[in-house]
Amino acid sequence: MPPRRHDRIDALRGLAIVWMTAFHFCFDLNHFGWLKQDFYTDPFWTWQRTAIVSLFLFCAGLGQAAAVEQGQRWPRFWKRWAQVAGCALLVTAGSYLMFPRSFIYFGVLHGIAVMLIIVRLTAGWGRWLWLAGALAIAAKFAASHAHALGVAPGFLNDAAWNWLGLIGRKPVTEDYVPLLPWLGVMWWGMAAGQWLLRRRPERVAGRLPTAAAPLAWLGRWSLSWYMLHQPVLIGLMTAWRWA
Repeated sequence: MPPRRHDRIDALRGLAIVWMTAFHFCFDLNHFGWLKQDFYTDPFWTWQRTAIVSLFLFCAGLGQAAAVEQGQRWPRFWKRWAQVAGCALLVTAGSYLMFPRSFIYFGVLHGIAVMLIIVRLTAGWGRWLWLAGALAIAAKFAASHAHALGVAPGFLNDAAWNWLGLIGRKPVTEDYVPLLPWLGVMWWGMAAGQWLLRRRPERVAGRLPTAAAPLAWLGRWSLSWYMLHQPVLIGLMTAWRWA
């Protein structure tokens, strides 16, 4: 039997989609010179990015909690995982064409592909997932402090290792979502999903207000939207510039 969708999780993911699309629209306007903003250091934009990524990863954890609760088997998991991993490779190729000096080699889809496996394998940790998530988030700040003191290995900043997130300086790339601290957010999503499904199932599986139905639809097609929205936005802006 196909898994039962939880509209409330889909709607929350849809909210992240809307926010991300608006953010990327502004980013593209800036790229074409129609907006003058610093998306790389201005807290107004960097904190939005952090919030958007956090919401996506938290929803991914919620979704895995629902999948495990419904008894999803590994073959179905791997089928979905292959879609995410394949799209991550496409993102790398596309970003290399547009930003050859700062292409995306470990962005949000790359991170999700790795984190999904870890979160699925640790689904049985129960309440310990809260502690694991906290430690994963704390590890990022501990690593930054260790680098500042000069006691952290320098190779952790190299491209071969910086996907772990134990860095002292951010790499030059258009999107960077390393394992730490972001695994902690997905672990918290899994922990929250398990708790809600066990103690407050109506908060996850309850009826969705009619007005939120479009968000749920977006959430169900989140990967497709993610892959298509930027080519469409950039294509439209390019056509407008040439018009």
